[in-house]
Order: sequence, then structure tokens, then C-alpha cells
Amino acid sequence: MVLALCVTAGGKAVAIAATLFSLSWTHSVEKTEWLENWRVTPSGLELTEARVKGSGAGMDPGEGARLEDGWWVWSPEMPIVPELVLASSGATVSAWKLCHKDGCVELGAEAQEPVRISPCQR
Repeated sequence: MVLALCVTAGGKAVAIAATLFSLSWTHSVEKTEWLENWRVTPSGLELTEARVKGSGAGMDPGEGARLEDGWWVWSPEMPIVPELVLASSGATVSAWKLCHKDGCVELGAEAQEPVRISPCQR
């Protein structure tokens, strides 16, 4: 079984040959950058690290956060999730940016069905 990342957006599904990816966005109220690092596992998606460039409304750094080059960085303790569902209103400050070893793609910049990210088998 070879794991890959499946992304469904705008009625299209794509498999990405990656087991590590980052997801970043700009907070709609605070206009502050947020970045999360994820791992694809047979059980689901595992959040390995979170970073936020500042703090504010709904953006408090997690327990054990340390300041590195202007970013609050920590390793959240949360269970593995079967999928991520990202809103796609087209009315926020930025799209979601998903990056992996072969590049980056913007998701949810326009109003559409939610973006779904999950493990898949290739």
C-alpha cells in the first residue's frame, strides 16, 4: 500500500504523491499568517507542527509554543483525523495554500463546495 494525498476541490479529485504537506493561510480578521505541517498515515492525517506569526482573535499559540524568527511554533497534541474539510467562500483574505515536495497549489480562492483533503491509496 502506497499512501498519497487526495484533494477534492471544485468537483475535481487529485491524488498527490506526498506523505508530508503543509497548509497555510492568512487569518481573515487578524491578517496574520498561519502554517501547519501534516503527515499522511494509514489511519488518517496527523498534525505535526503549527506556526502562527503573532497572536490575536482565535489565534493563541498552543501549549509549549516557542518564538522562532517571529513565529510562535508548537507541536499540537490532537488525534489523527480522517480528513480535513476547508471552507471555500471566496470572501476571505487568502486562499488555502497546500505545499508538498513537488510544489504548491492554492485551494478555495473562489466560492465553491468545501475542499476535502484525505489520505488515499495510489
